[in-house]
Amino acid sequence: MNFLLAFLVGGAICVLVQILMDNTKLLPGRIMVILVCSGAVLGALGWYEPFAEWAGAGATVPLLGFGNTLFKGIKEAVDSEGFIGIYKGGFTACSVGVSAALIFGYLASLIFKPKMK
Repeated sequence: MNFLLAFLVGGAICVLVQILMDNTKLLPGRIMVILVCSGAVLGALGWYEPFAEWAGAGATVPLLGFGNTLFKGIKEAVDSEGFIGIYKGGFTACSVGVSAALIFGYLASLIFKPKMK
């Protein structure tokens, strides 16, 4: 049941983003920034954690989850280290995910040999 719920929630987020892309003139990069900022704002309001507990990976894997992770990292670093935590917290909280994306993206480019158009 958890897999089905995660699939449905993640799919619903993707459907909403696709509707936004089709019905506005926003570029994909701007929509991605909106998603990350929305996740951070929802985390700051305290609404994202209950949603993520209910939806599981369907809420934590998309860009909304990345924004929430950035917010949580910054909040924890500011609480423990003060003002410098604003700059360190996001990097610390998301370093594993960003590193994995870079490494696996590079490996995929070596395996599949993309061609520039």
